[in-house]
Amino acid sequence: MVAIKQTKYLLFAVLLALGIASCDRNVVFDQYVTIPDQGWNMDSMAVFNVNIENAQNTYNVILNIRNRSHYPNSNLWLFVDVISPSGNMVQQKVDCILADDDGRWLGSGWGDLFHVAVPYQVGVKFAESGDYTFRIVQGMRTEDLAGIHNIGLRIEQANSLE
Repeated sequence: MVAIKQTKYLLFAVLLALGIASCDRNVVFDQYVTIPDQGWNMDSMAVFNVNIENAQNTYNVILNIRNRSHYPNSNLWLFVDVISPSGNMVQQKVDCILADDDGRWLGSGWGDLFHVAVPYQVGVKFAESGDYTFRIVQGMRTEDLAGIHNIGLRIEQANSLE
């Protein structure tokens, strides 16, 4: 009986590893910035430098948020600046919903840490190939926003969400 359980767990682990590996084939960029324990200062910026090799491809841009259970809000407003290789900048305000109307955290979680992936731009083509800079600041009007653990940026080829 123990051998059967061990075989099931091993098979599950192998399938999970294969699934994760196959999902990451189309990932162009995936990185996180850790927010200090004392809070995310409203003047602090998470900066991501991304090389887009082929502007002809279609991409999905995802904002990844990891919050602690003591985060005091159900959402997180972010200001996202995207600076192109030629220096053009576009700024957008994004409302990231982290909890439902009953206060239950969305996404996945482990312990007191929860992860939500927020589609920022889906099916987008970049204007040009080259190095882009993504700058993200919190827009919650709280000087040191407690409870946000990480901010991440993931860019993948659009067909990877199918």
